[in-house]
Amino acid sequence: MFDSYRENTLRYHSERCFNCRRCTEVCPHGVFAAGDRFVECVRPEACMECGACALNCPVQAIEVESGVGCARAMIGAALRVKDMDSGVCGCGGDESSCCGGGQEEPSCCGDR
Repeated sequence: MFDSYRENTLRYHSERCFNCRRCTEVCPHGVFAAGDRFVECVRPEACMECGACALNCPVQAIEVESGVGCARAMIGAALRVKDMDSGVCGCGGDESSCCGGGQEEPSCCGDR
């Protein structure tokens, strides 16, 4: 079963999972939870696309494009020494443009 989530680039292939639960241990937002036969993707909308789950999955059951969406904004802000609490995302736009506030694409203010 291939699960794709429109809110972000997360792709989960449950048929590949053998329930090692590494993703449940490394995900900072509780996107995955232990299941009976395989890990379940219970909060896909919470994925910040950091890539920790994909990097730690020994069977490549999880794919995510790290560095896009809000994760991209946070990484960009850190590189530009901007404060994410200031209401400004890493490329100079406002928070609403990079955290789901009206944009259909999960990118930060377009590619300025």
